[in-house]
Parts: sequence; C-alpha cells; structure tokens
Amino acid sequence: MFKKVDDSIRMHQEDEDYSNPPEEFIGLSDFTSCGSDQLSFRAGDRLLVHTKTSADWWWAELGGLCGYVPSSYLKQDVEGSYLKQGVEEDTSEETSEDPWQDEEYFGSYGTLRLQLEMLSDRARTETYRQVILTNSASLRGKVVMDLGCGTGVISLFCARLAQPKAVYAVEASSIAEHTETLVRQNGCEEVVTVFQGRAEELELPGTVDILISEWMGNCLLFEFMVESVLQARDRWLREGGMMWPSGASLCLVPCQALDYYTERMGFWEQPYGLDFTALQSLAQSEFFSRPRFSHLLQPEDCLATPCDVITLDMLTLHVTDLEKLRGQFTFIVEKAGTFHGFTSWFRVQFQSLERDKTTLELDTGPFSEPTHWKQTLFMLDGPISLLGGETVSGIILLHRNPVWRRHMTVTIQWRISSTEETGNCMASILYLLGVNCNSHYLKCSLIPISDRRCGMLPVKNDSLSNSPLFTTYLQVYPFYTY
Repeated sequence: MFKKVDDSIRMHQEDEDYSNPPEEFIGLSDFTSCGSDQLSFRAGDRLLVHTKTSADWWWAELGGLCGYVPSSYLKQDVEGSYLKQGVEEDTSEETSEDPWQDEEYFGSYGTLRLQLEMLSDRARTETYRQVILTNSASLRGKVVMDLGCGTGVISLFCARLAQPKAVYAVEASSIAEHTETLVRQNGCEEVVTVFQGRAEELELPGTVDILISEWMGNCLLFEFMVESVLQARDRWLREGGMMWPSGASLCLVPCQALDYYTERMGFWEQPYGLDFTALQSLAQSEFFSRPRFSHLLQPEDCLATPCDVITLDMLTLHVTDLEKLRGQFTFIVEKAGTFHGFTSWFRVQFQSLERDKTTLELDTGPFSEPTHWKQTLFMLDGPISLLGGETVSGIILLHRNPVWRRHMTVTIQWRISSTEETGNCMASILYLLGVNCNSHYLKCSLIPISDRRCGMLPVKNDSLSNSPLFTTYLQVYPFYTY
C-alpha cells in the first residue's frame, strides 16, 4: 500500500535532542537500506536506538550515521543491560520460543480441513499423478521419498502406478497416524512405509532415487517447507537422483482489481444516502495493508504479459540462498487501464526421468485451471492510470525473517516510464508474511524512504535515483495464515 507520510515523522533526522537515553540493540541479520532515510547494518553490529517511532521501524545510530531500521532485525543487548543493573538475566521465556513455530504449523496440517483443501485441488493432485504415470517405467524398482506426504496420496500413486522398490512416506504432523491406516486399507503396505517426524531428524534405511514433495506456499516460498526439502535432498538423495518438482518460478504481473477496489473503497462514498468518506483512509489501511491471498485474477485484468521474476533449480538451490532472493521485471503495458496493484503466483516443473520426454508443469496462474493457492494480490494505496506502451519496471526482493523462520518480507520497488515526454514515477512497497497472529507480528506502519514532493503522479525527469522530485514510500503488511 502507498500512503503519504506526515512530514513530522522526519523530525528525528533534523533534531537529535532525544528525550530518553538511547538503548543498545544488536543486529540479528544483515539489513540493506532501500533509501536515504534508512540505515544499513550487519549481523552483530551494535546500534543505538534513539526513538521507537512505531512497532516496525526505529530511529537508530551506527558509526555516527542515523536512519530508520526494522525492529524485527534487532535484539536488545539483554546481557549488558542486566549487568548494568546488577541483575541476573532470565532467559527462560526467550529460550522457550520456537523460531519455526512447529506446534502451530504441524498442528494445522494435522487437521482434515487442510488435507481436504489440498486433495480437492484437482489441478494440483492430477499433475502429481500424471508425473508418476508418465514416468512409471523409469520408476519401476526405484526408491522414492514422498516428503510431507500428508494423507499419502502421492505415495499411493507411486505404489499403484509405478511398481517402485520402496516408497518412504514422511510426515511430521499427526495425520501420519491415519496415513498408515490408509496405506494398509489400499493394500500398499508392502511398498509404502510411513515415517512420522521432521525431515531434519529423519532416519531412513538408505538413500533414495527420487525425492518428491509438494512444498510450495503462497508467493512460492511462504512457510519455507522448502528448507526441509533441501536438507532431505542433501542427506538422502543419491548422486544423479531426481527432485520433483525439479524447478520453480515466481510470476508477477501489474493488474487491474476494480471490483475489489470498489467493494472495499467505493462503498464508503454514500451508503444509504449518507457520507461515510471519512472512513476511506481507515478502509485503505485495513483492507489494502496486507497482501490479498486467495485472489482470482481474471486474464483480462492483466495489464501486461506476466513474467518470471525468480527461478529456482531444485537440484542446485542451497538453504543459504533462501535468505534473500531478488528478481527484476520490465512490463510493457499492452492496453490502457487502471493499475491497482501486482498479482503473483508460481509455476513448478517436473523434469522427465526419460530423455526427450515432455517436462510437465503445474501453473497456479490466471491462465490455467484454478488451484487452492489461487493468486496473491498486492494492492496499491490508490489506482494509477496507465497508457498502452508505458513501461512498469523494477525489482522484487524476498527476504527471510532472521528470527521467525517461516516468515518473510516481500519488497516490490517499481517505476513507470513512457516513451513520450511524460516523465516517470517511482514507489516502493514492503510486505511482511507471517504464520500466526501473536506478539511477534509487526503491526502496520509507514516509514518514508525519502520525503520528496511530487506524490504519485508522473513528473518530467530522467533520473530517478538522484532527483529531488520523487516520493518513495515503504509499507509493512502483516499476513496471518492460521
């Protein structure tokens, strides 16, 4: 969401007469600033926090430089503060926290509600069945691991359609107890063995030839089950083995979302003949301050041809690569329309075990059969009119939370330019993706990257990076899954 920030928030930059003494915090992870008003730092750096401007962003100092820093990337120097007070540190509460939040995560996948949602997704489930069926000859006599097997449907497909030597069905949630029953009920107990436990603690009889998993989440990586898949690959996949999916791509497109915008904003103009427009700013904050999941984008609402912004090779991807993923995009607007936001989805590929065979693909986008993931909509604060031939270009950054390992932030920075003398404009948005609503979640707040004068309208200027005419914004969006 984009919203102009009150100039008074910048008083910290111009007035260093702080009323309270600064507190010392330690960087948990590297942070690279997105604008001149932010402060870059590295993990382990000690920062002096002068003002906690909001729950999300604090005004801090490092090496004589000041700027805004994200509070979630810092921890207090508890040891130092306790020593100063002559009090013994109590870390019992801190150490009891689980950065993976496994209780909530695996608890949700232990319910039939989520299992039903996934099994009812025919596009998803049929793609996996077709992958096994078309590779059945090559799978014969092989050892397969089905990681995060849930009710075991993929394991049962393997046993029924491909005659493998063995299938290891691995599931950490409590649904695994029922999976064993389903394996026996379908007569596959001679081939399929269920292992209940986390992939990181897994002990198998030996290596596997194929590792298959349905690990994808919203914005492809959300929940970061992919880390468990990569760790299982490094421990148990034999050299030359196959990963399914073998590749993955995050897709993006600028889009219209008139119905959603009108439903959430237009309603307040004159309900029942009354003027409720005073609530529109609150509506913007409440409805557009987080990504809209389960959005169904209509193909005609795409303003340009979608593109892949991040691409992963599952055989070469490393766990450390997940900390920060960056992609670029350039969209040429194909028809005049109203730019309400960006929509994202993902595609995954399944390379054939046989040469010259077709690579199958599961596409969760608007031009394919709908899936339970649907698409994710990132709304702008206000609509922008685009003309055919204009260009929307920029970067997208997926940055994993350094503490809560199933969370991430999604930053989209973009600009609009025209071949005519209409100039360009630039903005930036930051989204926070979390897994459940508790005290560790950031509340929505605004921070200016730069306090410049043009607003959101195009201006005549050729240099975005150095011009004093552009206004750039940053917004944090919380998202809760369960």
